[in-house]
Amino acid sequence: MPTTDLVQFEISGIHYALDIHIAREIVEMIPITPVPRAPPHIAGIINLRGEITNILNLNYLMGLPVKENVSGQKIIVLVPEAAGGSNVGLIVDDVQSVLQISEEDVDQMDETMSKEAYVKGIIKLGKEKDEKKELVIWIDIAKIISDTLGETEKEAR
Repeated sequence: MPTTDLVQFEISGIHYALDIHIAREIVEMIPITPVPRAPPHIAGIINLRGEITNILNLNYLMGLPVKENVSGQKIIVLVPEAAGGSNVGLIVDDVQSVLQISEEDVDQMDETMSKEAYVKGIIKLGKEKDEKKELVIWIDIAKIISDTLGETEKEAR
């Protein structure tokens, strides 16, 4: 049975995952330079080994409460192809692990929910007999980014 590799991370106490092939690297939080008049989903920019990288506030993009100065925050830097050729990083509260899941571990969302909520599926982690299976929301980060960049371009016109 084919498996999929995902990066599991946490925002506001909720566990999420994104496809590992769109994550270039995970870096410790570094100071972010705010960009004047940037939309609220853009936290700012960083200089990552000589490359200017746009940092997006994933909490804001997903409609979650924004927490200031959470210790241990990380930045998941995406491959440029995932963000239309741009260098983009996402602020997350913490990165847990790399998951290897099979189709049977995932409950697919119905089409209405997946379109509106950017959710590819819900991953159930834990033993078969374990009543308390941990739920991880598998998000469609590529769609979030493309919709966000599309809206930003419309606003700029």
